[in-house]
Amino acid sequence: MSNAQMGMGAVRLEKIYKSFRGGRDVVLKGVDLEFPTGLLTYILGSSGAGKSVLLKHVLGLLHPDSGKVWVAGKDITALRGRALSEHRLAFGMLFQNAALFDDMTVFENVAFPLREHTNQSEEEVTTSVKRSLSILGMQSGYDKYPNELSGGMRKRVGLARAIIREPSILLYDEPTTGLDPVTRTTVDDLIATLKRELKLTSIVISHDIPSALLLADRIAFLHQGQIVFWGKPEEFRVCKHQAIQSFLQAEERTVDALRPKESAKERV
Repeated sequence: MSNAQMGMGAVRLEKIYKSFRGGRDVVLKGVDLEFPTGLLTYILGSSGAGKSVLLKHVLGLLHPDSGKVWVAGKDITALRGRALSEHRLAFGMLFQNAALFDDMTVFENVAFPLREHTNQSEEEVTTSVKRSLSILGMQSGYDKYPNELSGGMRKRVGLARAIIREPSILLYDEPTTGLDPVTRTTVDDLIATLKRELKLTSIVISHDIPSALLLADRIAFLHQGQIVFWGKPEEFRVCKHQAIQSFLQAEERTVDALRPKESAKERV
């Protein structure tokens, strides 16, 4: 795909290699991957597969040993300093633990990016904060502090802060890891809401296969430093790659454990 063909939200990794410890620890081995404009893409893989390393390349937090990272038609591997900082403003980011400021209220947490990076008036800030929180189902409680919120509510606030500056690309870093099933479902619903309401180019780093199958437009599977699958959820379900089958079978085992066991009398 040429630069001219790439939309403003499009992201493409081109033959990305990355190693650490003087080349002894090779993490990414020629990753080629495109994130379609306006769609939600899940990057799946086992723990330690390099998913977070890949995401840091998209943000420009890491530079590849070789290869290019295209964002909105620009190769960001060549950016440094102020240009790179400005590039990151195009992204909204939900961190795994929401990364809220404990000494700030809900309102202050969401308003922080506007107060830090724009010259908006307080009236404009208030309007934007209320709009972002409203999209995510929060109509009140703006004066509460993070330690007064449930896990699901903290995720709402983190997402509201991520979208407050109207980014073209939204990134999620393990959004459901460590959550109880009810809160995990809440976060899935929030991701679905933003997908429907904002239609952003969205990238989710995860190993949560059920969420990916439910929400994703596209799924990429990272295994041993390479993308071994890229396609639609229905194609992922029937992929024969051994690592993917292992993931699916492990999830199926969990589902089986939830099914009522047939009694001996019922089997007769």
